Amino acid sequence: MSKVVDYSAVKPLLKDGMSLMIGGFLGCGTPEGLISLIIEMDLKDLTIICNDTSFVDKGIGRLVANGNVKKVITSHIGTNPESGRRMNEGTLEVELSPQGTLIERIRAAGSGLGGVLTPTGVGTMVEDGKQKIQLNGKDYLIEMPLKADLALVFASTVDSFGNAYYKGTTRNFNPIIALAGDKVVVEAEELVEVGKIDPEVVMTPGVLVDYIVKGED
Repeated sequence: MSKVVDYSAVKPLLKDGMSLMIGGFLGCGTPEGLISLIIEMDLKDLTIICNDTSFVDKGIGRLVANGNVKKVITSHIGTNPESGRRMNEGTLEVELSPQGTLIERIRAAGSGLGGVLTPTGVGTMVEDGKQKIQLNGKDYLIEMPLKADLALVFASTVDSFGNAYYKGTTRNFNPIIALAGDKVVVEAEELVEVGKIDPEVVMTPGVLVDYIVKGED
């Protein structure tokens, strides 16, 4: 079966209450077509793992504003006042994780590791409820891996097998989250045939990708 499908073929993968890992940095490199699909389906109680909640009218921020999200695990929400408002009124659960820690937790899940040792957050509220160990005289937190039911990725150029190249800032988070979803859907800005991408610049190998959709123009 071809990995290249239309958006309607992705619908059976999307369900209320599932966990989604979504790439991008302030909306740059976020799969907007897949975001639109979730809004169209009006999914509820989603847990979103992402770098940030973008802006009210862009990327993951659209899901927050539309009420699709129950919880976000993220590094910051400061650019989206709707995230802060919903958190304060108790309709959105927010788990903040330092950005470097967040991406390493995702990488750990994708690599089959049991967790991450980090000094970041020691002595602050970040350590609340977490195991702490001392190694060579230094304190570390044990941060647990993060994975998701589905990883939604945006890539600049994708071939029909799923080999993907990310240009510029779109590289943020996308290649790592492609490791950590039970299923991976890539939204391609440009879709090409196998052999059109120089193997030396492939950042996500196609073996990791389950479905490919051509992004909206």
